[in-house]
Amino acid sequence: MTDNKNKRITNKALLDMMKTLKNDFVMNETELDALAIKIVSRMVKLRSMEEWFHHVASSQTAWDVAYADLEMTEEEDALGEAARLMTLLNLFQDKEEYEKCAIIKNRMEQVNKILRKGKER
Repeated sequence: MTDNKNKRITNKALLDMMKTLKNDFVMNETELDALAIKIVSRMVKLRSMEEWFHHVASSQTAWDVAYADLEMTEEEDALGEAARLMTLLNLFQDKEEYEKCAIIKNRMEQVNKILRKGKER
């Protein structure tokens, strides 16, 4: 594997190389346009790939696949659910939506049973 520091080039060295190339290599306007189009095309492709990756990585399917790889125990899953329910309970209490609080409390009882069962083991 090569070291990236060795590949870096100073501006002065780059200008010297360009002067040398200018003497040895001459491009006409058509060739220059073709080169510019290739460069821009590659930059656009890279940007498109970056946006595509970001979109795919943030999709529900990507999350489901990553989440499935966690292989959490029932107790770990219940702890996550309990934290989510506590957050929702606090939110609904602040909004004074007590019907929703009652539903959350019923679900929390089910989750607490799972957690108690895990502690008994």
